[in-house]
Amino acid sequence: MDFISGLPRVQGKDCIYVVVDRLTKFAHFFAIPSDYSTTQVAELFFREIFRLHGLPKTIVSDRDSRFMGGFWQEFFRLVGTELTPSTSYHP
Repeated sequence: MDFISGLPRVQGKDCIYVVVDRLTKFAHFFAIPSDYSTTQVAELFFREIFRLHGLPKTIVSDRDSRFMGGFWQEFFRLVGTELTPSTSYHP
């Protein structure tokens, strides 16, 4: 999971939420506004990713403060998913 931000605003959206399935290498891209909340991303994840791939055992993400925040840590603890952050500055 990652976010591509700093894009030109189109229909109120200027960020892309990217999710790649490590097994199949299938990529999902979602246009979202840059002021997204973790709740909105979690809902998008369950609506678009969970229905196709189920709940992952691990999620690899950069150390984005929104992923490392208390909401996500509690969310992952409740559903039994392990968040595995990548190393710092690993583009």
